[in-house]
Amino acid sequence: MSRAAARPGRGHGALDPSGAEASFLTLEAGPEDEGARLDVVLARHVPGLSRRRAQELLARGAVRVAGRASRKGERVHEGDRIVLAEAPLPADFSALPDPELPIAIRYEDEQLVVVDKPAGIPSHPLRPAERGTVASFIVARWPEAALVGHHRREPGIVHRLDTGTSGLLLAARDEASFEALARALEAGQIDKRYVALVPRESRLEAGQIIDAPIGNDPRDRRRVRVDASLEGARPATSEIVAVRSWARVLEVEVRAPHAFRHQVRAHLAHVGAPLLGDLLYGGPFVAGLARHALHASAIALTHPSTRAPLRVTSPLPAELRALF
Repeated sequence: MSRAAARPGRGHGALDPSGAEASFLTLEAGPEDEGARLDVVLARHVPGLSRRRAQELLARGAVRVAGRASRKGERVHEGDRIVLAEAPLPADFSALPDPELPIAIRYEDEQLVVVDKPAGIPSHPLRPAERGTVASFIVARWPEAALVGHHRREPGIVHRLDTGTSGLLLAARDEASFEALARALEAGQIDKRYVALVPRESRLEAGQIIDAPIGNDPRDRRRVRVDASLEGARPATSEIVAVRSWARVLEVEVRAPHAFRHQVRAHLAHVGAPLLGDLLYGGPFVAGLARHALHASAIALTHPSTRAPLRVTSPLPAELRALF
C-alpha cells in the first residue's frame, strides 16, 4: 500500500484490510495519492473495492476525510486521514427467493420467461438481505436461473426496468439462452416498446426520432443527462412510433431496442415532453399517482432455441389508464 496506512477502528461493520470484520477502516493517503480523486484512492487501497462501490459509499456519506463527509470527485492530498464508517457491500451476492410477489407471468418455456413487473418493485436487490424484487421472484419460481447471467443478484435477467416503471422484463433459464439473448439485445435485435403518458400540450409526432447521447449526471447520481460531452456518454436513440390524444394526456408509444438506464424518461424530457409524475426529470405532479407514467408494453424477439418469432404484450396498468 506504499505509504498509505490502513488501521481498523471501533465502529460497526467496516472492513479490515485482511478481509475480517472490524469497526471501520482508516487510511492515510500516501504520496502516490496526491491530487487523485477520492473514489480512485479508495479503490486503490481497499481490497476488492471497485470505483463504483466506492462511489456508493461516498453517496451514502460513509466516507470522511479530515472529519467531514466527502464526495467522489474530491481530490486527496498526501497525509489526509480517510475513514470508512461502514463496510463496503459485497460486489455480488445471490438473490433471496420470494414467491409471494404479485408478478404475472406473460410467457414461459424451457429456455426463457417474460414477467410483468408492477411499478414499485425493483428489478434486482441492492443488498444481500433484500427481498421483494423481480430477481427474488425468478429464483423462487425457476431456481435454475440462479446460476444464469453475469451477476448472481440478477439471475437470468437480460434487461432491467426502473423501480417506478411497470411492464415486461425478459429472463433466461439457462446460460446458452442468456448469452444468445444478451447478444441480440446488444445488436438491437430485441424490439422493446413502451407506453409513455405525457402532458397533452406536448409536441410529439409519429415517426419522430430522438437521437441524443446520454450519460450519468455528475451532479446527481439518481439521473442521467442528455449531453455528449459527459464522461461515458453513449449514443442513444428512441423512436416515437405512435401518438394518441386523450382528454387529459398524450399516450405515446416509444420504441427503444437498447433502452439504457432512464433513456426514455430523459429523451422525452429533452424534447419538452416529460412523463407525468416524473419529478426527477421535470414532469408534472399528478395527485394520486405515486410513480412516473411509463410502461414496458411489448417485447418482440427471435426465440434463441426455436428461431421462431415471439411477441409478448402487457396491458396498461389501471393507475395509468385512469389518467386518460
